[in-house]
Amino acid sequence: MSLLERYGHGGDLRTAEERFGLAGDAFLDYSANINPLGPPAKVLEAMSQSLSAVIRYPDPAHRSFKAALAEQLRIPESFLLPANGAAEAMALAILALGPQRVGVVTPCFSEYAQLSGQFGAQVIECRGLEEHDFKPDMEELYQLFQKAQLVFIASPNNPTGILYQPEELLKLAAWTDETDTYLVVDEAFLDFVAVEKQFSLADRLADFPRVLLMRSMTKMFAIPGLRLGYAIGHPELIRRMKEKQVSWSVNGLALLAGELCLQESAYEEQTRLLVAKERGFLANGIRELGWQTWPGEANFLLVRSKGELDAATLQERMGKRGILIRSCAMYPGLTDHDFRIAVRSRSENERLLQTFREVAEQGGRHPWV
Repeated sequence: MSLLERYGHGGDLRTAEERFGLAGDAFLDYSANINPLGPPAKVLEAMSQSLSAVIRYPDPAHRSFKAALAEQLRIPESFLLPANGAAEAMALAILALGPQRVGVVTPCFSEYAQLSGQFGAQVIECRGLEEHDFKPDMEELYQLFQKAQLVFIASPNNPTGILYQPEELLKLAAWTDETDTYLVVDEAFLDFVAVEKQFSLADRLADFPRVLLMRSMTKMFAIPGLRLGYAIGHPELIRRMKEKQVSWSVNGLALLAGELCLQESAYEEQTRLLVAKERGFLANGIRELGWQTWPGEANFLLVRSKGELDAATLQERMGKRGILIRSCAMYPGLTDHDFRIAVRSRSENERLLQTFREVAEQGGRHPWV
C-alpha cells in the first residue's frame, strides 16, 4: 500500500508532511472529498461564539439537533440516530446486528470491510463490473444477499461516484425480506448529487425494517474534524444501535454545527452547481490527457492513467509539487493506474490539470520519480 494511505484513507496531511517535507497547509489536497467552499461562514461564527460551552457535557440524547433533522427530513425522530461521523453509525449497525458474514460490492469504501473484520465478521465480496461502471451483476448481487446477514452498498459509490437507480434500490430493499438480510446504504455523498437525481429510501423505511441509511454532514459542510453523521432506520433498529453507542460520543460543538448547517439550503445549492460545473471541467481535462474517467455524480472522480505512469508514481510526483491525490491501487477490482481526485474550485482545478500535464511529460515510471 502507498505510504500516503497507511491508515486506509485520503486526507492524511501528517503523513504527507513526513513524506514530502512540506507543511500540511501548503498542500492542495485532492485526496479528501470535502466541499471546496469551506464551512458556511455563519456556522463558523456561531461556533466561535459558543466555545465557552465546552465546559458543559453535550446532550446525550442529541435532542435539539435530532428535532431539527427530523423536521427537515420530514420523518419521526425515532427513525434517527446522530453519530460521531457516518463511520460510527456503521460500527453501531454491525455491533447491534451481529452479522457473521458481511457482504460488500467492490470497489467500495474500505471502512465497510475494516469495521466488519474488527467486530469479528467474515467479509464476502461481489465484484462490480467495469463495463457496467463498476456496478455488479444483479444475479450475483442477489447471491450475495443470500450468503450474507448484512450487505453494504453506497449510492453514490466511493471511489467511483456511481449512483444506484431508484428501481435498483427498491429491488435491493425488497430482497432484505426475501433473504432475511440487512441492507446498509451509505449515502454520505448524496448531498452533492443534483436534486432531480437524488433518490433515497428514507421515506419508505416503515415498509423496509431491515434497511439502514448512513449519512455524513462532514463532506457537504466541510467539517470533517468535528465528526458528525447519522443513521436513518426503523425505530427498532435505531433502538438496538443506540444501546451500543457510548455516552456523549457526539460532541457539543458538532451538534451545534449540525443544527446550524441544516439552515444552509442556499449554500448546499451553490455547492451542487459548483461541483457539477467543475466536475465536467476536470473530466474534460482528464480526457485531453488521454486518461480515462467515469461518469460519477459526486464531488470526486475516479481516474485511470495510461502507459507506464501508474498511480504510485503519479502520487509521488504530484506530492512533491504540493498536490495530494488518492491512490486507488489497493481497492479490490481496480488497477495500479487508478486514482481518485476531489472536485475543487476552478483555479485549483486548473493548477491540478497543469501539474498533471507537467508530470505526464516526464514519461513513465522511474526510480527517482
